[in-house]
Amino acid sequence: MLPLLLSLTLSQAVPATPPPTEILQVQSVRPLPGKLDAVPVFNSNSPELVLKEGILLSTFPSAGKKVTSAHLDFPFRGRFDIFAHHVAKADPPENLRSLYLGIILHNPGSQPVTVNILEGASYLSQPDAPFIPLSSFVPNNLGTVFAGPGSRVTSDVLRGRKQDIFPSQIIIPPGESQMLLNLPIPVQGLTPPLNGRSTYMRLRSNGNIYAASLAMFARTNTDGSERSPNLEEWQNLLDQGELSTPRDKVPTPITGNNKPEIYGRVAGVSKGSRWRAYVVDKPTSKYLTIPQPGEAFSYGLSTLHGGMLGTGQIQTAPMLVRYPDTAYYAHGNYGIQYSIKLPLYNNTQNQQTVSIAVQTPIKENELSKSGLRFFVPPARQVFFRGTVRLRYQADGKWQNKFVHLVQKRGETGEPLVLLNLKPGENSLVEVDFLYPPDASPPQVLTVSTQSN
Repeated sequence: MLPLLLSLTLSQAVPATPPPTEILQVQSVRPLPGKLDAVPVFNSNSPELVLKEGILLSTFPSAGKKVTSAHLDFPFRGRFDIFAHHVAKADPPENLRSLYLGIILHNPGSQPVTVNILEGASYLSQPDAPFIPLSSFVPNNLGTVFAGPGSRVTSDVLRGRKQDIFPSQIIIPPGESQMLLNLPIPVQGLTPPLNGRSTYMRLRSNGNIYAASLAMFARTNTDGSERSPNLEEWQNLLDQGELSTPRDKVPTPITGNNKPEIYGRVAGVSKGSRWRAYVVDKPTSKYLTIPQPGEAFSYGLSTLHGGMLGTGQIQTAPMLVRYPDTAYYAHGNYGIQYSIKLPLYNNTQNQQTVSIAVQTPIKENELSKSGLRFFVPPARQVFFRGTVRLRYQADGKWQNKFVHLVQKRGETGEPLVLLNLKPGENSLVEVDFLYPPDASPPQVLTVSTQSN
């Protein structure tokens, strides 16, 4: 605590930041058409902070395992995704061993199984993708703009990239296991000794596969240097280990549409990796009629229990299997891709300027006023930090651009694109992004027409 005199001096020298002013954007908020697909996602995010070795998430059968409750018995086949985000911290502070994150795949069948790695990336907070301050709107066509590992991973996967650390495919012989990931989360040399790793991968297998994510400290060589755990050591941890502790906060049960006091973190298999939306006036329409001049409407993004913004729509992925002390839904939809098509149509007699924007309104379940509420200036908490891709027609040519957004709570956001539509003209706009880890839902996609 500061001495009283110094505290008074500072309070006199530094004017207090005035509280943000709330503004209202009068408009409608609509449910987003479409739905999540059925692709299962191995979703490993609990415990987020890993202090002890153990099992993070196992979809293996429980037979033959020491702690049967740690295994959820869910096989993957065909398309599936893997998401993992975990943080390591020196505990106690002088224990600077690297924590390794391992993801193991097992073929339970009698024939070899090929697993193709379609896209994938894995980055550390330090040094790969530190949380640096960025402007709210930065062009990112080259993919070099990011803040945090979640921002960098989703930017890569959005572009269809596969990091060089991953092979194009692995072939797992019958009854055997292989490591898909075996990477450190180092803390030595960091102040504070804290680091995180985010991973997202899209895969396809031609047979049944079980998967598990595990945490193990680096093994020590005879000369005192660190080495990564080997397959046998990972397998032993899977067979003999228990769930990693300490556990995260237990989520509040979800009843009706009430807002949970604690959403909890995810550890299980969620259903759905992509939401495709073709946004038109009504299901039988071909176009989305633009708002009247000076007006706007929005579509919810990643709406959830307690944050439906009056749409009545919950977009968060349901859990197919989960541990009982973890989240009931994949709140936030981390890593899920939104692919939204808006065939805009100008039905007026004049040329109109139309904007498309991502916004982060104040979270509400039912709208308390006739529109969305924002703060000016926005609150200090960052609620969205990731890259959005835009494809649209301008001057008869397709334009393709990427923009990195940083939005704080209550931020109205800048237009992703401004289109000048002639009377009777239509223009297709496509918006794609992967909902970034380290973000807080919900957001909206807003279409507005400037005043004449």
